[in-house]
Amino acid sequence: MSLSPMQLLIILGIALLIFGTSKLKNAGKDLGGAVKGFKDAVKDEEEAHAKAKNQPKVIDHEASENSEVKVTVEKTKAEDTHQS
Repeated sequence: MSLSPMQLLIILGIALLIFGTSKLKNAGKDLGGAVKGFKDAVKDEEEAHAKAKNQPKVIDHEASENSEVKVTVEKTKAEDTHQS
């Protein structure tokens, strides 16, 4: 069930009569700011995830008798492709 362009114009006209142009303009700015903030947050999260994905992971560690630490590190796929 889709709205036709004529129905959208009628709804917009009623909204203009009820709220006035200044309130609708402010609401549009607020909505645009919220969308921009959401996109920035998603972008930051993707960058952090990509950065963490390229870090080597410590998967096992144990102390030996002379208090040295043995560490086994798992290579990420990105490191394997760079070495090939």
